[in-house]
Amino acid sequence: MSKVTWKPGTMIYPVPAAMITCGSEPENYNIITIAWTGTINTAPAMTYISVRKERHSYNLIKESSEFVINLTTEALVHPTDFCGVRSGRDVNKFEVTGLTPEPATHVKAPLIKESPVNIECRVTQVIELGSHDMFMAEVLAVHADEAYFDEKGKFHLDKSRPICYSHGAYFGLGDQLGTFGYSVMKKKTKQQKERKRKTSETFGAPNGPKNKTKRKASSSKKRSGSKTSKKTSYKQKKRPRKVFLFFGILVESL
Repeated sequence: MSKVTWKPGTMIYPVPAAMITCGSEPENYNIITIAWTGTINTAPAMTYISVRKERHSYNLIKESSEFVINLTTEALVHPTDFCGVRSGRDVNKFEVTGLTPEPATHVKAPLIKESPVNIECRVTQVIELGSHDMFMAEVLAVHADEAYFDEKGKFHLDKSRPICYSHGAYFGLGDQLGTFGYSVMKKKTKQQKERKRKTSETFGAPNGPKNKTKRKASSSKKRSGSKTSKKTSYKQKKRPRKVFLFFGILVESL
């Protein structure tokens, strides 16, 4: 096979198209779309974003040392693009896009309600690299939309129809091609997993978790008497965790 050799460049695609929220007060909340983001460590759970110094969000993140990674979906592709090409110096992106800011549990930056997964982060180190500065951060909590849990409490991010970014374009995800470890899995086990997957697809999207987490969230809501988001939150340091990658984004396995 013949190949063309190019000069050094950023050719690792596809990548996430994540909306990053920052700001410590409602009047300076902002959203910036970031492709340079991913997982850098498992325990403690750590991630990063790379931001150009001239971006409006750069100083907001550097001053607060906090941000939230909000995963995106096909339904969010328009605001995802808008928040990457318009500056928060000129417009209030929450007002223009109609996205809903929600309070986080550990940081002052807001969550985006419409996002299926929100990852609260606190900056631990800033590394100057050249065109971008890398904000390394510890994951403080993950919020997952209960609409994508099945009856056994398993989270199905694929049901939210997540998107990725490749060479200037946004794409949805295609068919599942395998699962972790399937290349060495016994044939019988592989067939059983495939039957379960097809059954799940036949009967549609999950209806939500029927587990202790949901009951606790429900009882907490009743006690507070206030309206809360239908998301399940997971603190980093209070329970053993498993993590998985969604195009380089760290998300807790539930």
